[in-house]
Amino acid sequence: MVTIRLKRFGAKARPYFRVVVQDGRIATKGKTIDEIGVYNPIEAADKQINIDTEKASEWIRKGAVPSDTVKKIFNQKGVTLTRTVQD
Repeated sequence: MVTIRLKRFGAKARPYFRVVVQDGRIATKGKTIDEIGVYNPIEAADKQINIDTEKASEWIRKGAVPSDTVKKIFNQKGVTLTRTVQD
């Protein structure tokens, strides 16, 4: 199963995260399929979330499942979380 989740970077007490598409069986620090954004909880509110909404929507349409935290981030950025059925 392919998941969309956060991958932690940064120093102790100064974290920042990349929003990545990853195989669910791989460790969080493991190899990623695609990077679709950055989340920095330490920065000012206007610069803390940068998501490529087009890529995120495409991965969700392909069947990737976002984690709970990533769902909250997507809701803030207006990414649709519903998949459309393609014939």
